[in-house]
Amino acid sequence: MQRRTFLAGLSGLLLAASATGALAQSAPLSPPVTLTVGYPKVAHLAPMILIADTLKAQGVELKLVEFARYADARTALQAGSLDIAAIGPADLAISLANGSTSIVGIMGVGASPKYVIGRKGVKLDSWDDIKGKKIAIAPGSAVWFQFAATLIEKGIPYNSFQAINIQGGGANFDQALEKGEVDAIVTWEPFESVPVMKGYGFFAKNLDYSASKSVGAELGMLAANKSAIAGKDAAVQLFVTAYVQQMKALEASPAAFGKAIETLTGLDADISLRIAEIIKLGPVVTPDQLKRQAKAFNELGVIPKDVSGEIDGAWNGTYLAKAVKS
Repeated sequence: MQRRTFLAGLSGLLLAASATGALAQSAPLSPPVTLTVGYPKVAHLAPMILIADTLKAQGVELKLVEFARYADARTALQAGSLDIAAIGPADLAISLANGSTSIVGIMGVGASPKYVIGRKGVKLDSWDDIKGKKIAIAPGSAVWFQFAATLIEKGIPYNSFQAINIQGGGANFDQALEKGEVDAIVTWEPFESVPVMKGYGFFAKNLDYSASKSVGAELGMLAANKSAIAGKDAAVQLFVTAYVQQMKALEASPAAFGKAIETLTGLDADISLRIAEIIKLGPVVTPDQLKRQAKAFNELGVIPKDVSGEIDGAWNGTYLAKAVKS
């Protein structure tokens, strides 16, 4: 309910601003400021490719750098090679647990139900049905955290199924499922919908792993390198404001969102639209949620210490707050 209320409030504020003519525009920055932003090519980040022209008119040159995985973007952000990056919800805790305090979280980007994707013909009617199955996972990924946390909360032993570790992009998961090398996959969009649309997979809707108390349904978040954005506060604010504007515009129009996903990912129009109808764009991540994640990850043995007490110091919600009020 808190997520729905927050998103509804954000939508109302933006619609009200639209009704008065346009959101307030600041004078272009002079001299122009360059922001280097990393992102993986995933559906819920479609707003990222729609904001360059707006920012350029405001004196912000946007340099986008594509990464295969959130983890790679996090590494580059942590090293200072990027100003801003889209990372996984778990990446802030991972960075802190590794002793780095260079990253600051800015806002979430979206949520969706997360179903195990079964191979056609495989029985996955309940969580008991995963016993003995070969399930492809990406160890340490954002979706793996969601899946593992759900199993813990449901009291399902992680060794009750055969975990098949797959590295690289989501296409590798779909290939393994299509070839019959695994019974199911735990992955992300657009690689969840592709097997379903192509007929060799199905959504195991009784196996939703997006509702765990510790992790939740968040798909990712935007974060910045504190040192890299020093002196670029106005540019970062313009970036976040432009992103929020596009995010809400796409959320209001599944057709437009589907087209943006198609442009970003190269997927067919029908698959892109199907994905657009599933994902709920919006800044759903909160510091409290991140604290629960950090504590759970330590209990799972994934990170070496509980850094839940450090989350508040690694979160800056002011950019989002100002974007909503613009």
